[in-house]
Amino acid sequence: MKLDLVEIAPPVFDADVTLAYATADNLTGQPVYRKAECFLHREAAEKLQTAIDLARPLGLRLRIFDALRPVEAQWKLWNFNPDPEFLADPRRGSPHSRGVAVDLTLLADGRELDMGTGFDAFTPLSHHGRTDVPAEAQRNRLLLMGLMTAAGWDFYRNEWWHYQLFDARRYPLISDADLPREMM
Repeated sequence: MKLDLVEIAPPVFDADVTLAYATADNLTGQPVYRKAECFLHREAAEKLQTAIDLARPLGLRLRIFDALRPVEAQWKLWNFNPDPEFLADPRRGSPHSRGVAVDLTLLADGRELDMGTGFDAFTPLSHHGRTDVPAEAQRNRLLLMGLMTAAGWDFYRNEWWHYQLFDARRYPLISDADLPREMM
């Protein structure tokens, strides 16, 4: 299968790529990926570049926590915490496992903006439109949503950090062996 994948890395993409699942700093408490490789489908990569370009004049950068997530990694996360409110059932497939989703936040002067919860905080406080997080966090979430939706992304209502292409299921699922360089 020929996949149209693009590596997301500086200097081509002026973003801070800090893949949470390549470290122990994630919901499992251990690395899920053996190698920190960041890929997206070409169409998603183009929309990511648009978001980067929209953020730059505001003095902001994007920090990417996750992008393409091989099917094997989705199973690891699901087996650790099978919560369909926050994780796609791997039998259906995740937009991440199709290379058309990205988890991210905003940076100003190298620091993450306050979003009210951390990345992968599997709590209702992570949902969009929450008025019970600080007003600054609400503004920051809406700023991120504005940048991403203006760049052509859809959002997932339960996670302020998750954006995906519309009609994600039309893209094929991707296994680790399909990648230009394996992650698992």
